[in-house]
Parts: sequence; C-alpha cells; structure tokens
Amino acid sequence: MNAARILVVDDDDDIRKLVVQLLERAGHRVEEAPDGRAGLRALHASPPDLVLLDVSMPDFDGWQTLERIRDLSDVPVIMLTARGEELERVRGLQSGADDYVTKPFGRQELIARVQALLRRSGARGETAESYGDGLVTIDFAQRAVTYAGRDVALTPLEFKLLSTFVRHPRQVLSRDQLLELVWGDAFGVSGDQVKLYVGYLRRKLDPDSPDGVPIETVRGFGYRYRPPS
Repeated sequence: MNAARILVVDDDDDIRKLVVQLLERAGHRVEEAPDGRAGLRALHASPPDLVLLDVSMPDFDGWQTLERIRDLSDVPVIMLTARGEELERVRGLQSGADDYVTKPFGRQELIARVQALLRRSGARGETAESYGDGLVTIDFAQRAVTYAGRDVALTPLEFKLLSTFVRHPRQVLSRDQLLELVWGDAFGVSGDQVKLYVGYLRRKLDPDSPDGVPIETVRGFGYRYRPPS
C-alpha cells in the first residue's frame, strides 16, 4: 500500500507520540495536533488521507471536532477513546466516524484498522472521475455538482448520497442499502436518516421544485434515481 498522509489529534503527548511512531514505522507520513482546533487548522492547510481523533480533549473535544470535519470533508476518521461502551461507539458512528478504537489498544490492531480503512477509502476512490446526464453533472475529484446548469453546494454526506444514486441509475435502493453505501454501516443509524437526507438533497438540487428532481420514492422499497432520457 502506498504511504498515506495521516493526521493524529490527541491531547495526551505520550499517546500521540506513540501513535505517530507506529504509523511512521508502517511507512506513513504523519502530522500531529495537540487539540481539536489545531487539528482543524492542519486539516485546512493540507487535507490528510485519514484522521485519528481522540474523543476526550479539553476545550474543543473530539465530538465537536468531528462535527466540523464532517462539515468540510468526508475524509476517513477513526475515533480514539478510553470508553468502550456501546453507546459511545454508536454515537461515533452516528456522528460520521468510520471506525472506533478503545484505549488501551493493541499496536498491531491499530495499524490493521488504519490499513483496512485506507483500503476501503481507496477502493471508493477508484471510480469514474466525472458524471453527466444532461441534468446532473458531477466532478468527483473536485466535489463539484451542477443541476440544470446551476452550481449546487452540498455537504459531504449529501454529495455521497447523490453520488450513490447516479452510480446506480434506475436501480431501486432500499434504506438499508443506502445506509451501507452512504453512511458506511447500517448499525446504529436510523432509516429515517435516509428519508431526511433525500429530502435535503432534493431541495438543494432544485429549491423551486424539489418534487421534480428525478430521485423517486418507491413506496415500500426505497429510492431510485431515474436520469433524463
């Protein structure tokens, strides 16, 4: 696997230095930040391939940092925490984290989880660079979308949802399929989230006529994108 650029955000100097050392030994390029605000500045300055983010940090904790990250990017995020309770893991997944590692962690386990997530995110990236059907155009590399010739600003989650629809044209996708394809895991995420975000996406694409957007509701089954003929 090619070297990835990884951002480690943790206020514990000893743990942060250990994680940096492990990742560098595995061949990755690593940048570190001692708190959430510094982590966000580092992400702005040079977007990483993956973020390791501690939950318990003073002032600006991991949950707040993750929320800001998800407003800006769909970069893979692994949460690091001393808490291993199921509710904490569910909260992380619902908030947009991709994986969850409990401290104290095994060194080999941490590296294996990082490598597995990098492989998954790399596989998602090995797709067509652009899409166009006369109504919707997408530049996947630039995360740029137009609808009927008008630029549309989407959040990372909305962009993933639209990308999933156009990559499965005329195919009915169930809520569970969309949770898996867009959120990454159906566990801990309500199916109502799909309905909510389909509504957001329709209104973003065409604020004047959201019902005219060719994302159809197939009652009892799910949703289908039907590109113009």
